Amino acid sequence: MTEDRKTIRNMCEEFDVTPRTLRFYEAKELISPKRDGQKRLYGKRSQARLKLILQGKRFGFSLEEIRQLLDLYYIGDQQHTQLTKTYDLAVERLAAMKQQRAELDTTIYEFEKQLKWGADFITETFAQEAAE
Repeated sequence: MTEDRKTIRNMCEEFDVTPRTLRFYEAKELISPKRDGQKRLYGKRSQARLKLILQGKRFGFSLEEIRQLLDLYYIGDQQHTQLTKTYDLAVERLAAMKQQRAELDTTIYEFEKQLKWGADFITETFAQEAAE
């Protein structure tokens, strides 16, 4: 095995994924290891693609969006199209995440108000019962 090729075990350890995850991405044709008998060997291309896939997933991109962005690498325009499309999609995703955060902040605030009301009600109810 050459230095730039990794086994499935090496990939799992380095990227903190399961063999099942690697096989899933392979089945979806997002990565394509070379075969040496039953052994899968992942080259630099698959390693780089896996890193981008995992980062894209962490940022909330769908696998289909990630596939489309990865496929733009081969257009031959020095990745201008790929980088532009990735940037535009990232701006949209960030705006959506900020909107989700705002909605979550509102929900948390309302939930805390309800919990405070509940705590106050419980305290008052028990205080009244104890006074009787």
